[in-house]
Amino acid sequence: MKTVKQSKAHAGHTKALPRLNRIQGQLSAVSKMIENHEYCPKIIQQLRAATSALHSLEAYILQGHLEHCVYDAMNTKNRK
Repeated sequence: MKTVKQSKAHAGHTKALPRLNRIQGQLSAVSKMIENHEYCPKIIQQLRAATSALHSLEAYILQGHLEHCVYDAMNTKNRK
């Protein structure tokens, strides 16, 4: 099995962890809201906030991938 070496410019995702932790907190809050039989529109509002945060996180990670991984792959002499 061939291992892939990461370049020094590889996109690090550690800066995304605070966002991920916030999303986990939002989902935990939704779970508690459901357990407490809270009003449906409030639950939906929190779910939309979590969904929006996930989409934002996805875009952030994709941007890093494009700026580092794809860029490096396109500019390397070994284009396998």
